[in-house]
Amino acid sequence: MEFQVKGHEPSLLPPGNWKLVWYDEFDGTELDRSKWDFRLHMMGKRHKTWDDEGVRLDGKSHAVFSIYEKNGEICSSQLQTGYNFMDAESAEEDCWNGGLVWPIGKLKQHKFLHKFGYYECRCKLQKKAGWWSAFWLQSPVIGSSSDPQVSGVENDIMESFTPGKIIEHCNHFNGYGEDHQVAKAGNGLALDVDEWHVFGMKWNENGYTFYVDGKEDGHISGPVSQIPQFILISTEVNGYRAKERCATSEAKEAVGDVFTVDYVRVFDEIK
Repeated sequence: MEFQVKGHEPSLLPPGNWKLVWYDEFDGTELDRSKWDFRLHMMGKRHKTWDDEGVRLDGKSHAVFSIYEKNGEICSSQLQTGYNFMDAESAEEDCWNGGLVWPIGKLKQHKFLHKFGYYECRCKLQKKAGWWSAFWLQSPVIGSSSDPQVSGVENDIMESFTPGKIIEHCNHFNGYGEDHQVAKAGNGLALDVDEWHVFGMKWNENGYTFYVDGKEDGHISGPVSQIPQFILISTEVNGYRAKERCATSEAKEAVGDVFTVDYVRVFDEIK
């Protein structure tokens, strides 16, 4: 099923009656900050290579993510429509006059949270090794309880760690520590980096169904988050999660490469 946004490429929707409820076509030359914010922190700390200079609108209805050098580091950017409570930068000063520091920083007002529906992104993958791209959803309170229905599920709709390839679709739940669990669907695909590709996920009471270029590519029946979650489009540089905390040689050689997003859309199913 196709859905046409006037003047833009059509969506590739699963069977059903769908209503567009949120979208960004990346028109103009300035990022719509009422819809997006930059993810700059991870687990309470400022990430030295997650920056706010790696996304530009090209005037042709595309958001262009780039890998670039800044202050001797190789950087890229991540966009999100909401916030995970664990990412908020925490204070280092003692706030209890007794050696205790509250580990959660100031929480922000979310820009867009949504529960159930169809989530879709049309993009061109990066061409060079050394960095990766992803389209995903995250819960603001993932891991805050042992029940993913209450605390949410991370949904990795598209992840490309290698040029021209996407890995299987993954759901992560119960946080990222010792209780972490993962469920997977699909087997990964090889895709043409010179072509546009459409990645989607239908989320409803029966689980999560994933789509690539309009074709079903796997299903995860549960656990199913029952809370609203936020959208992320992210890029990240290889090497900074290793003990050395520095860019790989491939990442340095990839400087100037781009990952391009045509649109992001969210639909509700009308029953």
